[in-house]
Amino acid sequence: MSDGDVRLDGSMKRIEAELFIDGGNDAVVHMPGRQFPGVLVQGDSLHVLRSHVAEVVQACERGDLNEARDSVGLLLANVDALLARYEAALGEHEIPRPY
Repeated sequence: MSDGDVRLDGSMKRIEAELFIDGGNDAVVHMPGRQFPGVLVQGDSLHVLRSHVAEVVQACERGDLNEARDSVGLLLANVDALLARYEAALGEHEIPRPY
């Protein structure tokens, strides 16, 4: 086992999945048993998204709608980029959107 490997215990198992787009911090992956692919987001990137949501909530609680608008605009841009990559992967593989 190398330094980068993660040891699998009884609650995890190895599976094979189809990698449509490897994005580094996010990838479009088709998991076995699922009709449509999904987006795999790295934990640190997920934490960043959560932090952006928290900034919006905090700005709203302070009544700072300008800051909330700016923060949610950045969050929307990040989610739009994820969605665009997902839709591009579906298009490349001629898979209809699930929505």
